[in-house]
Amino acid sequence: MGNLNVVVAGSNNFAADVGKKGTVTDMTFFEIKKGNDSVTLIEPTKYPEKLSSLFYAVSMAEYAILVVEKIDSFLGETIVMIDSLGIDKGWIVLRNYIQPEQLKPLLAGTSLENYQPLEDDAINTREMLIDLACNTKKTAGDGTCGSCPIDSHFNVKGVGTVVLGSVIDGYFKVHDKMQILPIKREVILKSIQKHDVDAQDGIKGDHVGLALRGIESDELDRGYVATTDPSVKMTNKVDVKASLVRFWPNPIKEGMVMHIGHWMQMVPCRVTSVSDEDDFRSPKLSLELETNIIHKPGDKALMMYLEGGKLRVVGSFTLE
Repeated sequence: MGNLNVVVAGSNNFAADVGKKGTVTDMTFFEIKKGNDSVTLIEPTKYPEKLSSLFYAVSMAEYAILVVEKIDSFLGETIVMIDSLGIDKGWIVLRNYIQPEQLKPLLAGTSLENYQPLEDDAINTREMLIDLACNTKKTAGDGTCGSCPIDSHFNVKGVGTVVLGSVIDGYFKVHDKMQILPIKREVILKSIQKHDVDAQDGIKGDHVGLALRGIESDELDRGYVATTDPSVKMTNKVDVKASLVRFWPNPIKEGMVMHIGHWMQMVPCRVTSVSDEDDFRSPKLSLELETNIIHKPGDKALMMYLEGGKLRVVGSFTLE
């Protein structure tokens, strides 16, 4: 069973014509399915009002479809978000007589530069995506231990606590013992579903529902992580060298309050010291986070400034 996660950004009416509507939060999920293969389309429904909606949707994706209905600051911010999270496989749908030449300068030098043109046709898009899913072999990534950041959680009568999310890396199977972070609770993975079908394992890229024994739904929150990976850790203070996006206009200042994004987490933080050595786009920063951020060593985290006006994506750094 193969699954592809595809963010559909720029339009809130494209994915509905392509897939079957599923879970709705600040994101809306749509499914395409053929046999044992499937595609999950993730729409950041609350963007641009909520930057987190776009961040979470892109974070869960392996591919992107960028629907361009007009060229404005929100399109620019969406391009910066996709580029910052390194989604380098995708397609461009042009609407309202916008020409490729108008978009080319915005995509130059970004991960979207080589996205392929896609006709604004729901049937052809559906067939193309499911064919891609059928021909894509999933691997567990690095090692057999796996992690699933939690998007949503609820109780199901006769089943118990169920969480939904996408397997971010690795592999786990039914009956595994899992750790729930940040509360450090050990649970048993009772069962796994992929698109409402029972499965024996979860592998990197799968969108899954996990039934957990040993925890109640009201003990969970979005951003918690179910993992079998002992290398996953928690951090609330970091000293990093950051890389600011090329469109970010101003130096980072001490005392500035930003949000750090990683997996399904957006954690407020305060800048406690800054050293930029005459290059404000590569500052050394000390950050104090309001709560722990859950990550693997070497993971990339995104900095966002919600008061940033037309651009709220600041830059990124590596978590140690």
